[in-house]
Amino acid sequence: MQFTSEKVYQVGLSLIPKIGDILIKQLVSYCGSAENVFKSPKVKLLKIPNIGEVLAQNIVQQKVLTLAEAVVKQAEKENVHILFYLDKNYPQRLKSLYDAPCILYYKGNPEVLNPQRSIAIVGTRQMTDYGRVVTEQIVSQLKTFNCVCISGLAYGIDICAHKASVQYQIPTIGVMANGIDKVYPSQHKQTAIQMQQLGGVMSEHPFGVIPEAPYFPRRNRIIAGMSDATIVVEAAIKGGALITAEFANNYHRDVFAVPGQLGKSHSEGCNLLIRKNKAQIYTQVEDIVESLNWDLVQTHESLAKAIDFSGLSTEESQILALLHQKGPLQIDEISWQSQIVMARLASLLLHLEFQGLVKALPGKKFCLA
Repeated sequence: MQFTSEKVYQVGLSLIPKIGDILIKQLVSYCGSAENVFKSPKVKLLKIPNIGEVLAQNIVQQKVLTLAEAVVKQAEKENVHILFYLDKNYPQRLKSLYDAPCILYYKGNPEVLNPQRSIAIVGTRQMTDYGRVVTEQIVSQLKTFNCVCISGLAYGIDICAHKASVQYQIPTIGVMANGIDKVYPSQHKQTAIQMQQLGGVMSEHPFGVIPEAPYFPRRNRIIAGMSDATIVVEAAIKGGALITAEFANNYHRDVFAVPGQLGKSHSEGCNLLIRKNKAQIYTQVEDIVESLNWDLVQTHESLAKAIDFSGLSTEESQILALLHQKGPLQIDEISWQSQIVMARLASLLLHLEFQGLVKALPGKKFCLA
């Protein structure tokens, strides 16, 4: 695997102390590319909103580029994909989110990073037999829908979902809260290796970063952001699974919770999500199919027969093709992937809806009618 010199500048941006993903995107937007950021004079950088003296000085000194070059070389050696948010292989579901990581390190099959369907399965580390059975059942039923399973490689529900995915030959992606070179916990290393055959492991952290407490909640935003829906199988009243559910709700993604036995700590989180209407109740895979309108996705042949594209504009045809390929999408995702500005897109979607070609769904989503 070989990277361009631009990749060194992209990694370099992510290594600047305390810069943050939002500022990186702002810098690239103003300067045109990561390389141009580092080659811009300090006076120009200081004119960019929220760029202060210390940050501008760190950029012009270019000290991080030496470390960035070492990271890129190690990635080449270890066959790790470095995905900048502008790259075509960067997960599209993440790209439109304001707090999405600017850079991701991924080891495995890159073809599953933008699947037609993806589901996150998360839950407590203190998994019960009931949680294990339910998790394995969910994963086995997802195989019919060519779905990618996403979780966090942690003890309990997470690793159960990954192992079941490997067993049923379903692509699965494990999002880690540490550097891409280490699997944590180490007991899951063998499973992580098996996952890379169809799926892979991912992190926003470069090589050598050890897992620290603040990294785990941030990891959960990636799990939620990469998924069409999040299923919480078992969860306590506090914990990472409920944080993931909160991120999913904030991103206007569907959340499901498996109801549990009253009075049990590992069921309190799921029951709370359902009681507060922060999650739909999960009883069977059909709950997901109906909510995400998977049953409305047509084959290419039936789509061509059902729609006369001759009377549609290029942009309208592009929207229909996108919804056919990806399934139901939020309006901001349609805008990002079609590169149609939001105001124009809203008008086009309304026109397609009047023609009976597109259907509006809750959460600002649209699908083929």
